[in-house]
Amino acid sequence: MSTECIDLWTGGPQSQTLSSGGRYGALASGMCLPPSKSASWTLPRWRAYLAAAVLCYINLLNYMNWFIIPGVLLDVQKYFHISDSHAGLLQTVFIGCLLVSAPVFGYLGDRHSRKATLSFGILLWSGAGLSSSFISYQYSWLFFLSRGVVGTGAASFSTIAPTVLGDLFVKDQRTCVLAVFYIFIPVGSGLGYMLGSVVAELTGDWRWALRIMPCLDAVALVLLILLVPDLPRGAAEKQEEEAVADSRSSWWEDVRYLGRNSSFVFSTLGVTAIAFVTGALGFWAPKFLFEARVVLSLQRPCFQEQCGSQDSLIFGALTVTTGIIGVILGAEASRRYKKVNPRAEPLICACSLFASAPCLYLALILASRTLLASYVFLALGELLLSCNWAVVADILLSVVVPRCRGTAGALQITVAHILGDAGSPYLTGLISSVLQAGRPNSYLQRFLGLQHSFLCCAFIIVLGGGCFLLTALHLERDQAQARQSEKGTLDGKHIASRNTESQGLLSGTRTPAEES
Repeated sequence: MSTECIDLWTGGPQSQTLSSGGRYGALASGMCLPPSKSASWTLPRWRAYLAAAVLCYINLLNYMNWFIIPGVLLDVQKYFHISDSHAGLLQTVFIGCLLVSAPVFGYLGDRHSRKATLSFGILLWSGAGLSSSFISYQYSWLFFLSRGVVGTGAASFSTIAPTVLGDLFVKDQRTCVLAVFYIFIPVGSGLGYMLGSVVAELTGDWRWALRIMPCLDAVALVLLILLVPDLPRGAAEKQEEEAVADSRSSWWEDVRYLGRNSSFVFSTLGVTAIAFVTGALGFWAPKFLFEARVVLSLQRPCFQEQCGSQDSLIFGALTVTTGIIGVILGAEASRRYKKVNPRAEPLICACSLFASAPCLYLALILASRTLLASYVFLALGELLLSCNWAVVADILLSVVVPRCRGTAGALQITVAHILGDAGSPYLTGLISSVLQAGRPNSYLQRFLGLQHSFLCCAFIIVLGGGCFLLTALHLERDQAQARQSEKGTLDGKHIASRNTESQGLLSGTRTPAEES
């Protein structure tokens, strides 16, 4: 006969067996739970899917907040009187605050209530977004600061939400749910462009787009509080809470473990290349396409404050469509290919990046000749990039032990943003401004400057493909080590040591460590 008892060292449940004297090992101390208590976390399937649906909705709003400003970038530049280089700094400040905050939220997500941390993030980004819509043109620095606060709030969700899904589902179910979740990255990005463009067109004021979003965020916060459970770490793997608590390590130990995890390191570098390209394209593509339209005499130049452009709307629709198709294709290809090749995930990522590089290059080169061909190759490039969103998350969850997945996600976000989209919008705008210096101030020169600054993206994406090939070399070994650690085999000595100390405390004897 056995029951569940509270471990004196971890606070987690432990199984105790009835002794010959009719007493439980820890019962005398009053630390046992009723026999009906189970250490395993169980959740009805419908509740799991409902929680996943809420997280997908919040992910949609998260990325709409990311890209609502690029959708009205021309209007923002004219309102605050800022150049290309300073406009690129808007996204750099946003991403910079996000990457600084991500490790903090990763630490909190691994050790404290993830639900409370997510709620705080939503309140932060919605409040900052709403307040930024009332900033006067004389205080452009305050608008930059508010975008940084929005990025800080976004860091909480980007870091923690995938780990919650990882604890709700396993194996093929996890792959499918992550695919749906990451569909909302391109969908939210595209809707951000479209919402900004449409609201600015209807109201005549781009700031109303920032005032609509908090209403949607409030609905998300209520749904999160009511429908998303606060899961224990590793719940989907049916781990005992004692095993999770006993394997708890410090933040620096988690970082050292991740630094030795080759699959995590190389896949993070691959994600960084993707972030660099999507950051530059996502911020500057609508303006680039608008200026290409002017160069081709399909659009009159914009000199007033309200620059009505259909390119933000078209680019947003392309991002939504190619994102949905790309994420589904990538996840389905991964699910099927894994049955015959255990290294399928990084190989799919590598192939999609190698194929997207020439598409992006042709989209940039052909923009000055035919806008239709440029849109076609841009759509193909976006589709191939979108194939990676769910797959790279699945790689991380499969090679990292549950106890530090939040930290792993935070570090991946931090590295990807530091070396990727934190600097790429600013760098692209800066190169464009440098190339325009000393040349006639014309739309043609502006277009050529932006076009040439974009060309490095095609080469960066090839480097990302190479990183995923290196990931494939180490994937199976790191997955095996993660599975071994989940079963507790890597922490056996540590657990045995704690059990010895616990027995000594209960019996009133001193352990060898205490005697020394």
